[in-house]
Amino acid sequence: MLTYQGKCHCGAVTFEVTAEEPLTAGARCNCSLCRRKGFVMALLPSENFRLTGGASELTDYQWNTQQAHHYFCRHCGIYTHHQPRTAPDKIGVNVGCIDELEPLTFDVELRNGQALSIE
Repeated sequence: MLTYQGKCHCGAVTFEVTAEEPLTAGARCNCSLCRRKGFVMALLPSENFRLTGGASELTDYQWNTQQAHHYFCRHCGIYTHHQPRTAPDKIGVNVGCIDELEPLTFDVELRNGQALSIE
């Protein structure tokens, strides 16, 4: 099992993720929020994610169906992770928060989040 350390820009929020293989692929979504964030996410089983610091520094943003949870550092504004409504047993992690990974080199799947919107 591989372990990756991640953090927001200011370092107030820290986390770790584990994966059986090196993380080299991710996804981008075209929903109204993700399109504006422009990040690459790795979707992992929830048990492969552990918040290691800064729980009280996180802000949870919800909209539309109020089912997904998008977490941001309340200081620097960086999105670190989210719990998707379509896969509540998974965690989407912002690959850009993991210093040893380069999201621009990832194989990226495009997801049609716009099709899920009820607004």
